[in-house]
Formats: sequence, C-alpha cells, structure tokens
Amino acid sequence: MADTNARLTLGEKSFDLPVLSGSVGPDVIDIRKLYAQTGAFTYDPGYTSTGSCESEITYIDGDQGILLHRGYPIDQLAEHSTFMEVAYLLLNGDLPSQDELNNFTYTISRHTMLHEQLSTFYRGFRRDAHPMAIMCGVVGALSAFYHDSTDITDPKQRMIASHRLIAKMPTIAAMAYKYSVGQPFLYPQNNLSYTGNFLRMTFGVPAEPYEVNPVIENAMRRIFILHADHEQNASTSTVRLAGSSGANPFACIAAGIACLWGPAHGGANEAALNMLREIGRPERIPEYIARAKDKEDPFRLMGFGHRVYKNFDPRAKVMQRTAEEVLNELGISDPIFDVARELEQIALKDDYFIEKKLYPNVDFYSGVILSAIGFPTSMFTALFALARTVGWVAQWNEMISDPDQKIGRPRQLYTGPTQRDYVPVERR
Repeated sequence: MADTNARLTLGEKSFDLPVLSGSVGPDVIDIRKLYAQTGAFTYDPGYTSTGSCESEITYIDGDQGILLHRGYPIDQLAEHSTFMEVAYLLLNGDLPSQDELNNFTYTISRHTMLHEQLSTFYRGFRRDAHPMAIMCGVVGALSAFYHDSTDITDPKQRMIASHRLIAKMPTIAAMAYKYSVGQPFLYPQNNLSYTGNFLRMTFGVPAEPYEVNPVIENAMRRIFILHADHEQNASTSTVRLAGSSGANPFACIAAGIACLWGPAHGGANEAALNMLREIGRPERIPEYIARAKDKEDPFRLMGFGHRVYKNFDPRAKVMQRTAEEVLNELGISDPIFDVARELEQIALKDDYFIEKKLYPNVDFYSGVILSAIGFPTSMFTALFALARTVGWVAQWNEMISDPDQKIGRPRQLYTGPTQRDYVPVERR
C-alpha cells in the first residue's frame, strides 16, 4: 500500500510518485504513470532495480542469505518436506493437509505418461542432440497434443495444464537422456516417489528391476526442492513475459527452458564442474586461486558468488551436506571431488573471497552431486528445468490471475540515427 511519496525533480518541475510497501523487503517507487506525467522513461539494464510484478510466492534477501517459499525457509522445506508438498505449496499458497497431499500426489502420478506419438517425435532428433534442445522442442510440442488445457481464461484448464507440466517433465527429461545413450524408454511407475520415479526412468533398464537408493533419492529430492523457484530470475521473467501475451502454458514453459539453457543461468553448475575438471588435482588449486585473483587473467572461479546473494547462499548449505552424504554413500574416489572439497575449504578461509563475499553457491555443489550420481554434464540444466517447472507454473498462474497484468513492453534508450531520407541505390 502507498503510505508515502517520493519526489522526482525533472528540470523545473517536480512530481510525486507513490511508494509501495510489501509484507517484507524493500519499498518500491511506483512509476507506472511516470511517462504520462513526465514524458520520461527510467533506464535500468537488466532490470536489477525494477520490480516487474507483485508476487506472493518467493522472497529473497540476498544480504541476509534468506530464501522463503510462501513464508517457509528453504532449509526447513529441504530438510522436512517432500517435493510434492513444495509443489502444492508454490501452486496453492499453503502446505497441504494429508488428504490434500494424497489427492495432489495421485493427480500428478496419473499425468506422468506422455502421448505415445511423442516417442516418434524424439526420433526426429539426432542422437547427440543436447537434452535442453530436445526439452525445448518436446515441451513446446505438448500444446499440439493437449488441446483441452490451453484456454488460459479457464481456471480449470490452467490447473490441468499445470499438473500435466509438473507430472510430465521428469518423463520428458528421462526420455531425452535415454535417447542420447541409445537405450529404450521406460514408462513411469506410479508407486514410486516423484524423484524415485525419475531416477528409475533415467537409470533403469527393462532387463532387470531397478532399486532406488534412498540416499540418492533423498539427494535428488533436495536438489529438486532447492531449484523449485527463485523469485523473478531470468527464466521466470521470460515465462511471465511470454505469458503476458496470452501464449499457451506449454509455449511459455518452453520459453523458460530456452532462457534457462544459458551458461549464466541454468548452465552454471555445468560450468562449475568443468572448472573443477580443468583444475584436475588438489595440488593445482593454489595456481588457479592466484589466477582468479589476477584481474588481467580471464579465468574465473565458477560456482562462487551469486548475483543476488551477498551472503552464503542458503541453498548451498543444504547442498554442502548432501554432497558429503552422496560421496560417502557411493564411495567414489575421484580427484575432481577431492578438488571440490579442498577448493571449498580454501575459499571459505581466504580473505580475498571473504571480503568479496564469494561463497560457494548451489551450482558448485549440485554439479558435484549430479556427476557422482552418474548424470552427464549435458543433463545438468535439464534437471534444473525439471525442478524449476513447478516455480514457472506457479508464477505463470499468479500472473494470469493478476487483474493488473499487462502485456510486457520494456522501453529503451535509443542511440541510433535520427530520421534520414531514403537514397536510391545508384546514388549511394
């Protein structure tokens, strides 16, 4: 609510702009009427100081290292809840009762299969296609198969589409992996958990039963929960922007997947693991630490620091513990993991990293965990997309239901040529 004003002076004129306060977090200056009143735009590349929407879903305080979903701290959710509980929470606003959770889980488990013709769709890709390329194509194609849930004006159809996307994304991702390695697709198994079902579809084979390792299942549960939503990041903003035009939900989520694919966003955990592989051995760490401190050297330590968090990423603390559990369970002896452990300890004690607040982030640990479990690096971002679908869907639903929602239309600072007359080609 507006309870005060900010005064803007432009030339000889002054204008009062309402200041709005949320339930928690910084106040925002309401500039919706700025152009009409002043004839001027604001200029904010990357929108880092601009609130693009009103939301009740996720709150982040980067300075304090706080991440809340509907008010619940992320570490509590990762420790105690199931992924289905978090999905229900993000979609509906509150944690479910036991009956609500049972019904929601049942609904999701009954939407996990893909239309059989989509198996043929997969075979149109090359075997070496990146899983994210496949996921962009397949998710976008869902709108061609599920016409009964693309009317965004119908709340029931919106919810059916939301359930379908959450349910089918593990199947889509697992099939992308199976296709890349030349193995047959496995159908979902409804008696398994969301994460257990995904692990079986990814690593199981028809020739023998697949036993879900509870430690690995728990690690994947945490990874999915920690990646479920993260406020108005690049891919979520992409989903909202696409949705603001009235595009169907499958197209909007495909747009989010395309944005997430970028190395500065969803590909960061892959980049972090590639960096660990480049370092190779623990004894080479001092060399790379020195390079990271050298402003003239293009090398950067990946998996450290965060655009939002200026404190320890709260998700990273959970991943730190999970990485130890997974590596101990699997008994893996790999120099890469030794490098990760040693680099983590050095960075947490080094004055340079402490002063610049370059703490290990969630990408640093998740890449280590996923690699230990057996996922190729090309699947890392696909797994991110799988988990983030829940947040995208929740944010999309919130946006569609917002009476103040308008089609996205950013402005610009134009610096090109002013008007000039056309000259025939023979006179140029």
